[in-house]
Amino acid sequence: MTLPVRNGSLTAAVWLLLAVPASARAQEPSWPPEKTKDAEFTGRKLDTYQHGVKKDWGYAAPQRDTFLVLHPKQAKPHPPLYVVLHSAGHDVHSCLACTTKVGNHDIYHAPPEFFALYLDCRANKGDWWWGSEKSKGSEVCPTEKRVIDTVKWVAKEYGIDENRVYLCGNSMGGSGTLGIGMRHGDVFAAIKANVPARVEHVSSRMYFAPLKVPADVTLPDPPIVVDYSAPNDSWSKGHDTFAKAMNERKYALFLYWGPFGHANNHEQILKVNDLINSFDWLGVQKNESYPVFTSASTNDPLPWPDHLADKKPGQVNAFFRWKTVSDTADAVETQLFLLTASKLKTSFTIPAEATADVSLRRPQKLRVAPGAAVRWTFGAATGEAKADATGCVTIPKLKVTAEPTTLSVQPVK
Repeated sequence: MTLPVRNGSLTAAVWLLLAVPASARAQEPSWPPEKTKDAEFTGRKLDTYQHGVKKDWGYAAPQRDTFLVLHPKQAKPHPPLYVVLHSAGHDVHSCLACTTKVGNHDIYHAPPEFFALYLDCRANKGDWWWGSEKSKGSEVCPTEKRVIDTVKWVAKEYGIDENRVYLCGNSMGGSGTLGIGMRHGDVFAAIKANVPARVEHVSSRMYFAPLKVPADVTLPDPPIVVDYSAPNDSWSKGHDTFAKAMNERKYALFLYWGPFGHANNHEQILKVNDLINSFDWLGVQKNESYPVFTSASTNDPLPWPDHLADKKPGQVNAFFRWKTVSDTADAVETQLFLLTASKLKTSFTIPAEATADVSLRRPQKLRVAPGAAVRWTFGAATGEAKADATGCVTIPKLKVTAEPTTLSVQPVK
């Protein structure tokens, strides 16, 4: 059938449309997501969404993806958001199904007062959270861009408190949690990775050694990282270089290990290392400054790479805590202290004191230029320090005890 052409402008428009590649045309109308189902799951409202691809994600061909939004038990204004990345053995639906039983991938279980976002990377071949498998190097890949845009869209659509968005995952999802989460400290307050399958993803995206952050790249202060891995799990290979890079960059890391293999059942893991849930990562807020503890005297020796058969559990930074006192344009004041036996029940010996370098991350109002001098006080101790090339301030060798002591940092005027 031949359609009549009424004028030349219409003919030109048709030819212009035909000149655009079919894949590009298919990508354009695919966002925002479309709700395809309302349901109930374990007494909570469940929304199912589907969408295509945005052109700026960079996918080579059109695809359809699904994500699930689980509502909190009770509606409250400005709720937090718990974002879940599934393992290679799951998809978005089986991931959510795990949460019907305690002990089945416990990291997938969203707290009842949270909205939860369950994302999928199994529907389309090769579209894994494993950014380093298909998209090597430092560039953020299409899958990661899709994740971030989906998180932002859900946060806006559901009135989420954007200072309380958290990312977690198991195995491949743990790799994605580190690789996607650390690069986007402007989105996530804190992240938690259960037996992450490899650290190449995060190492490449964060330009860890031997890479260097290019002069024209600015990385936002990353979220606080919680990682629990097992030296007798081959997927944990490289945690020595990961921990070293985190320490050198002055990034916040709570690391727990022991011979629990590639496990996802918290009850079983806690029998090996009872610290894995001791840090309240869901209490971290993106609009609050936090201290980073590095080179701590209380850190246990890492089992990677030479002592993988070691049966002894261990930790990095497990006993440090803090409380922000004030964060102004003139100074940041933070109380630093160690946990005590009355606050933490553990088989580990809780130290009475620890020495650590302490850096400031995410100051909200205080601005320190690269190389600028600051004056600090910590109890009776005082001194001056200089910010590094990124403006991060580190105070060396502070002695921290169970007695809360205020660290005050202010620019030298």
